[in-house]
Amino acid sequence: MKIGIVGCGAMGCVYAGLLSEAGHEVWAIDQWQDHVDAIRQHGLHLAGASGNRTLRINATTSPAEAGPCDLVVLATKAMHVPAAAQGMSPLIGEDTHVISIQNGLGGPDAAARELGDTPVIVGVAGGFGASVRSPGAAHHNGMELIRFGNRGGPVTPELENFAAIWREAGFTVRTFDDIDQLVWEKLICNVCFSGTCAITEYNIGDVMADPDAWVVASKCATEAFDVAIAKGIAVDIQDPVDYVREFGQKIPHARPSMLLDHLAHRASEIDNINGAIPLAGEEVGVATPFNETVSALVRAKERRMDVR
Repeated sequence: MKIGIVGCGAMGCVYAGLLSEAGHEVWAIDQWQDHVDAIRQHGLHLAGASGNRTLRINATTSPAEAGPCDLVVLATKAMHVPAAAQGMSPLIGEDTHVISIQNGLGGPDAAARELGDTPVIVGVAGGFGASVRSPGAAHHNGMELIRFGNRGGPVTPELENFAAIWREAGFTVRTFDDIDQLVWEKLICNVCFSGTCAITEYNIGDVMADPDAWVVASKCATEAFDVAIAKGIAVDIQDPVDYVREFGQKIPHARPSMLLDHLAHRASEIDNINGAIPLAGEEVGVATPFNETVSALVRAKERRMDVR
């Protein structure tokens, strides 16, 4: 299968590396020229939970160089999805499917609006704790779970075929009829750690170990859980605090992407993660003061940092 990875940052590198290692023709497509040049010249170095090795894959800043693909994995941050999807037309053939896989809310819907009739699969990754260490080199702390679901419909044999391709590449994959469930189960973990780590500059284990930071983090998760329940979303979670604690214990040394963005003076996905909870809570009459406060503090920090 020919697979394009659009947005080959930390998680995109994990997808590109493992899918290439499984025998697929993989194209890493990213606008970071130094990153693309390093992959071209020296290969993609992938380290961490899946092992340490260097993989030879195709890399480019131009979708036209890659050409039509069987599968396109849209792995940019949520706020970059519309622009990335607009530029993907050279990758789209008659039978191309797109997996839109972002943190937070809104990414796959934004992709679908731009891509028209091209089928968009919703993807959610959890428990990887990935980062780009230098151009051409990525690391991940874990590889817990990839979730897939169809927008607007149940699991189909075609979706299961795509899931099987990822399983053969070494990923643990579950497919869902209910895409709201798959999105919100990950979102509850995101809102727990993302904003709190970005503010404190702690890793996940540090947040769990600090009593005050953990109060804020766990309350953010509880609010998101309460909103999901009020919206009628069938999350498979009995106790949200136990749920996020179990998640965090698997990758205690990981730093969420929101913190990594701040360390690199980049704008974060706060509006799609913690910032999405107050808007969703207002629709169902659930107060979300911790997520409101965390979101406001992250935005204030970014204004002071003059992020790009």
